[in-house]
Amino acid sequence: MSEQQPPKLPAGEGQGDTQPAKPHQPNLAAEETAAVVSVDTAGGAMGPSAVPASAQSGQLPGGPDTLLRKIFTGSGMVSVLAVFLALVIGGLLIASTDTRVASTASYFFARPADFLTAVWNAATRSYIALFQGAVFNPRGNSVAAQFAPFMETLTIATPLITAGLGVALAFRAGLFNIGAQGQIIVAGILAAWVGFALHLPLGLHLLLVLVAGIVGGALWGGLVGVLKARTGAHEVILTIMFNYIALYFLRYLLNTPAFQRPGESNPISPILDPSAVYPQIFGSQYRLHLGFVLAIGATVLVWWLLNRSTVGFEFRAVGANPKAAQTAGINVSRSTILVMAIAGGLAGMSGVAQVAGTEKVLTDGVAATYGFDAITVALLGRSTPWGTFAAGLLFGAFRAGAVQMQIQTGTPIDIVLVVQSLIVLFIAAPPLVRAVFGLNPRRKKPARAAKSTKAATTGGAA
Repeated sequence: MSEQQPPKLPAGEGQGDTQPAKPHQPNLAAEETAAVVSVDTAGGAMGPSAVPASAQSGQLPGGPDTLLRKIFTGSGMVSVLAVFLALVIGGLLIASTDTRVASTASYFFARPADFLTAVWNAATRSYIALFQGAVFNPRGNSVAAQFAPFMETLTIATPLITAGLGVALAFRAGLFNIGAQGQIIVAGILAAWVGFALHLPLGLHLLLVLVAGIVGGALWGGLVGVLKARTGAHEVILTIMFNYIALYFLRYLLNTPAFQRPGESNPISPILDPSAVYPQIFGSQYRLHLGFVLAIGATVLVWWLLNRSTVGFEFRAVGANPKAAQTAGINVSRSTILVMAIAGGLAGMSGVAQVAGTEKVLTDGVAATYGFDAITVALLGRSTPWGTFAAGLLFGAFRAGAVQMQIQTGTPIDIVLVVQSLIVLFIAAPPLVRAVFGLNPRRKKPARAAKSTKAATTGGAA
């Protein structure tokens, strides 16, 4: 009969080792994992679910963040804070051009309150004038005149919204559509020609103008998609070159008999027929036209396309990871061509809004800088449909109010461009905005983790 072996003791016990055993160090990661598994399986009574309990609760391990912190560190709030920070810096630049601020700066150390008051007054005067020129002017002699600035803001925002939607849609698919400027121009060319060369009944004529503009922009954007999909050429280079081709092609056409107004030496087209012009929503007292209603419809359409349609899912999948999307059976080349065509069609709506709604003629400045500003609008809107819509309204307000700001206060109109540039800078650097306002969660998580580790270690030692 074999003798039963005695149980083995841990190292250091019963071997003449007089040193005390080290306290047990808890494995926090293992304990958290065990807790999650226990919750997920109801203490072992059930099998593990497809979605872990940690994902179902929506909270990260290591303690939930407060609701207020989640709100203030979200991408939407970062965009708002970026605009606010740009306005603050813009206010300082405005104050630097004010004569009263310059005079009080000479005795700043004697009476600093005078300098600070002058800075505040200079910035607030300019921004009040900007508001009055963009939203509401209480000095108007009638209700219609008081709301005229807001109607002008909506008018200017219309092409920014639709072109911004085209850029944002391409961004969501992983493409950089820098060619909204050229797509607006080509759409304006076709829409204007249908508007003044054809003489059709009311309704049908306007519909053909709209279709011609959308098709023109879609073809110009889709051609970039074809070259990108078939040859692998980079869409940024293609769209920039297509912008120049469209611009110089427009200038050539405006000097031909087919597009130049008879009896004119300037490069300008004939006026569009009344049947080819967008109707004004609130009458002739405002410039706001049907294009703004179509811009709202386009926003709803893009939202539905991205969030409720199979095609939109394919766009987002290609934008997230083209190789994974292709492995999953998505035709990446087809998605590239289709998304650029749709983006061009959306930008084409801006060209129609310009020639059939605002200008009613075709000139070489039909696109102004709307195509390039649309990139900023899409960035500020986080490439979401309604975010782009709100950003278009904001930039429309900047454009509409800048003139009134210069008239009332003498502030250079270029200050608005500086503010827009600062917005782009801060939008491109969210950690910078969070750091300025002390909302960076990355700094607090390590501190919280270290604190919990220390507490657990102390408790284990005790």
